[in-house]
Amino acid sequence: MTTAYLIGTCDTKAEELSYVAGCLHAWGMDTRVVDIGTRSDAGWVDVPAAEVAAYHPEGAAAVLVDDRGRAVSAMATALERFLPEQGDVAGVIALGGSGGTSAAAPAMRALPIGVPKIIVSTVASGNVRRYVGPADIMMMNAVTDLAGLNSVSRRVLANAANALAGAVLGDVPSAGDQRPAVGLSMFGVTTECVGRLVDALSADYEPLVFHATGVGGESLEKLVDTGAIGAVLDVTLTEVCDLLMGGELSAGEDRLGAAIRTRIPFVGSVGALDMVNFGPRETVPERYHDRLFYEHNAQVTLMRTTAEENRRMGYWIADRLNRMEGPVRFVLPEGGVSAIDRPGQPFHDPEADQALFDAVRERFRPAPQRRLVSTPYNVNDREFTRELLVCFEQVMHGG
Repeated sequence: MTTAYLIGTCDTKAEELSYVAGCLHAWGMDTRVVDIGTRSDAGWVDVPAAEVAAYHPEGAAAVLVDDRGRAVSAMATALERFLPEQGDVAGVIALGGSGGTSAAAPAMRALPIGVPKIIVSTVASGNVRRYVGPADIMMMNAVTDLAGLNSVSRRVLANAANALAGAVLGDVPSAGDQRPAVGLSMFGVTTECVGRLVDALSADYEPLVFHATGVGGESLEKLVDTGAIGAVLDVTLTEVCDLLMGGELSAGEDRLGAAIRTRIPFVGSVGALDMVNFGPRETVPERYHDRLFYEHNAQVTLMRTTAEENRRMGYWIADRLNRMEGPVRFVLPEGGVSAIDRPGQPFHDPEADQALFDAVRERFRPAPQRRLVSTPYNVNDREFTRELLVCFEQVMHGG
């Protein structure tokens, strides 16, 4: 496939979209220009806005409305259904400001990992997580406004087109790797454990390690949903702390959801549930002013979770484990849940940890394929790694 989809509001970005199409044609690529404007019919495009809008669950009338905010949101919903259904998408470039970017990004996130995706946007120089999410989207700063071509925008747009052409037409060297992929979650305070797991698994599996920073957990879930990962060792669930306590690294309510939907072999634990993650100390909400903190560095402040918070997390996790119908082992490290949750370390709090373990045990419903395992070890102890590997062998091969 060599068809590039070019997405934008053609009533305001026609000149730029046409220019990008010309750059791609010079590479021998086909293009389809998709209009996501909601104000007027551009006429010259390959896919008019009304055709995209018809993909909305409530039909085009729900998209082509006078209220711009509602129209942009509805067009995003329609495009998210339209784009993945096209069978010839080799790559995508979207152009826009905040509105066009927010409309195009969900559809691009819905495409498989590996399909080249570029957004040239006036909001690209900032926090772009809300647009990129767990996808491999390249955000390129437009520098000047996308309000007609000029000497700067020509260079930026040509760079975007050339980058897409290179990604589509260039070869990806084959690693010849036939090992099944296993997803692992890791944080700095669980690195010892996960590093040993990677070493132990690498002969037979391809370990894919995801940094539990919110988007890492989202990426893990996405790849499980798409079938790119065949089993999970989800050792580090710290993103649940941030979801429930308002930290900065939440992966959202769907954390652990992919294992429920796919029935994938699953081994999990409670790594790094002793910490809520914030930015610099001044970013910590005032309601937490009297709590125990550990400043990991100038940009990262960790807050120790309490027994009550751990109880909430234990219930939350157990409820999701109970919905998993595939082979499941969940392993509790009663000697501590992180590298700084040991005797003499700043977050060592056996009472808080015990509340977590007790809550999981109280709510967890055992089944022939779903078992809870308790150990006396810290999450980073070698003995705990060995227990995880035993459990992994069981979910993969029975036992």
